[in-house]
Amino acid sequence: MRNDAQLKQAVLSELNWEPSVDAAYIGVSAQDGVVTLMGHVATDVQRQAAKAAACRVKGVSAVAEEIEVNLPFDTKRGDDEIAAAVVDRLSWDVSIPRDAIKVKQGWVTLTGQVEWYYQKSAVEQEVRWLFGVVGVANQIAITVRPDTSKISDDISHALHRSWLFDSKTIAVSATGGHIRLTGTVRSPYERQVAATTAWAAPGATAVENDLLVV
Repeated sequence: MRNDAQLKQAVLSELNWEPSVDAAYIGVSAQDGVVTLMGHVATDVQRQAAKAAACRVKGVSAVAEEIEVNLPFDTKRGDDEIAAAVVDRLSWDVSIPRDAIKVKQGWVTLTGQVEWYYQKSAVEQEVRWLFGVVGVANQIAITVRPDTSKISDDISHALHRSWLFDSKTIAVSATGGHIRLTGTVRSPYERQVAATTAWAAPGATAVENDLLVV
């Protein structure tokens, strides 16, 4: 078991190892397995990658991300320009109407509906890469499906097929398309994978991830 100082150093090393992150201006603190990231980066994509890198480190039970996005001068855009770029980038997806995109001070808010979670996630990733974006609030809803009677069993089977999980430590319950995961996992990475697995189920409209990292 790493102490706080060792965990902090391990996270710093992982941030420096991650090629998509400029860790020069990222600070780290650690207390009882909870890691806090602070400082600033040049893009929202780097901010997300830094959090993902910290979650991969053994001994991390949770990550509090307080990193700010400070855009370089040559990548700054006005909100109207960002909104136009988002509309252009998402022109392939007719399920996201133009009036479902709002931009304020570089923060993009997405609404509308899609049929699958992977579509919701793909839209968010497309937007994060655009110049001028400092953050994304993804409020896109998943279309409700009529038959979700077997959804909890389907998710349980999917989780238990993975070598990552012990079938005795994770329980799945569902009310309609609202999924709840309870039990324990060994790392924030496993917790994230479990949620992603649940989201892949046909009919999943929300995932409440109450898994504890132990």
